[in-house]
Amino acid sequence: MKQLSLENMIKGWFVGQFNPSAYSSNDVEVAVKRYNKGDREGVHHHRIATEVTVIVSGAVRMNQVEYSQNDIIVIDPYEATDFLALEDVITVVVKIPGALEDKYEGEYFD
Repeated sequence: MKQLSLENMIKGWFVGQFNPSAYSSNDVEVAVKRYNKGDREGVHHHRIATEVTVIVSGAVRMNQVEYSQNDIIVIDPYEATDFLALEDVITVVVKIPGALEDKYEGEYFD
């Protein structure tokens, strides 16, 4: 058995091809993310991974839709989203499969 700290993980990512990680895998990435009210991410998409986000606490707005505690948001490959923390937020994010270089700015145009 080993013990690690989430505080030492890169941006909360503790499963995946990160260094350090609690469990190294190409199959999945898992993170506990913490955001302060007003934190945001610009529009982006993934081309390989499906991203599943659980709002553990707080509230966010993604694509002009508000989500709060216990909501689960599934974002499929090529589906773009933005992110705004409407209050202090904790999320759990799962990306399947793991794909480190799979974040692209803006919407996808074929």
